[in-house]
Amino acid sequence: MSVIANIQQLIVLVLGAIAVGVELYALVHAATQRADAFVAAGKLTKPVWLGILAVGLLLGIASFGGLGLLGLLGVVAAGVYLADVKPAIAQVLGRSNDNRWGR
Repeated sequence: MSVIANIQQLIVLVLGAIAVGVELYALVHAATQRADAFVAAGKLTKPVWLGILAVGLLLGIASFGGLGLLGLLGVVAAGVYLADVKPAIAQVLGRSNDNRWGR
């Protein structure tokens, strides 16, 4: 049983590291975008998104290795930003990446 427990701990640790990496990427991306692009895309303002993503990253770091409910909230915040806000900002700024997917 000890080997299985060690493998499970390793999997949770790797998933936690990936989650924190995604949260950090979303925060850095949001920080490097123009503030007016958020408003032009019809999304929350840049400071609000930076706050949401920073809190999400802190929650992810706090629950690192456990990936509990707090860590899940951070991943959800980063996922919403990456799936909804990032493409909208790219479209407003004229940097749509649709061509790489054959569309």
